[in-house]
Amino acid sequence: MATEHIEDYKGVFIFAQQVDNKISPIALELLGKARSLAEDLDNKQVTAVLIGSDVRGLVDELAAYGADRVIVIDDPACKDYRTEPYAHALASVVKEFKPEILLVGATAIGRDLGPRVSARIHTGLTADCTKLDIGDFPLIAVPGHEAEQKHKQLLMTRPAFGGNTIATIACPDYRPQMATVRPGVMQKIAPDTSRKAEVVEFNPGFETNSCYTEIEKIVREVSQVADIQAAKILVSGGRGVGSPENFKILDDLAEVLHGTVSCSRAVVDAGWKPKDLQVGQTGKTVRPHVYFAIGISGAIQHVAGMEESDIIIAINKDENAPIFDVADYGVVGDLNKVVPMLTERIKEELAKKNAS
Repeated sequence: MATEHIEDYKGVFIFAQQVDNKISPIALELLGKARSLAEDLDNKQVTAVLIGSDVRGLVDELAAYGADRVIVIDDPACKDYRTEPYAHALASVVKEFKPEILLVGATAIGRDLGPRVSARIHTGLTADCTKLDIGDFPLIAVPGHEAEQKHKQLLMTRPAFGGNTIATIACPDYRPQMATVRPGVMQKIAPDTSRKAEVVEFNPGFETNSCYTEIEKIVREVSQVADIQAAKILVSGGRGVGSPENFKILDDLAEVLHGTVSCSRAVVDAGWKPKDLQVGQTGKTVRPHVYFAIGISGAIQHVAGMEESDIIIAINKDENAPIFDVADYGVVGDLNKVVPMLTERIKEELAKKNAS
């Protein structure tokens, strides 16, 4: 959008993804971040854009998690996700309501939708963000050009060059400032069911064109592995575990803790575990209460996916392993000895607690 009209763009908008008329967790995570971003801006209104068919019943949930306003596009054309009608709908919302910031989840849907919308409305898009802040751009004013530094910009941080560096990107001259955000990175706020949102019914007008696809059949994949992003305790293993059979000692620890086993990329590349269990830059971002990093060296690509865990416990025989730099607690030792001892000790303590 043209820079001469940049002051017309106000508020923080999020795309409230829903699938089968159920709000996706990423939408609630984005609302939590949108609220904190709005607090740092002059216009504090947070708007959720809800697109689908027969989705009006989802408004209260969005309000409870922080939406001040919900723009509802309810049309049979949007019953299931298709690129053309959804891109047309979201781009039309931007043109009509002029958000300063628009956040989209970096899901399969969001990664398809976000770039297409940004192209239609002629603005930039920073993909797969792991951190969002409001601040100055450039971050440090160029000497002699302090007046050119722009304030209250969306600073979008994402790993770059395969996770070997971190880039902070801004879009100071175009609006809205758009980002897709990794699931599991941002935190939901505590829901308040007493909150109510303003509801705006919006009809962008749908006209079938040559870009419309027809959905012939939907085949739902039933996952055979646990959702590691929902786990409160993760017992994660790396190449140092030694073999797929040796993951049994991690399974035992996870079982006694009522946790879930996850892994590093090296484990997936070796074919020991499925990719759905991978934590890291090319896997999933997790934020459990407790994260065990067992036999994991701590490459930056892995750390990017778990560093926001509440408590990180590292077990590694290499005392110089980078994982100890981010760990809250570290044990230098042979995991084949340490992990079974830890499992037995926890079993003993639980037995004492149950006996009392």
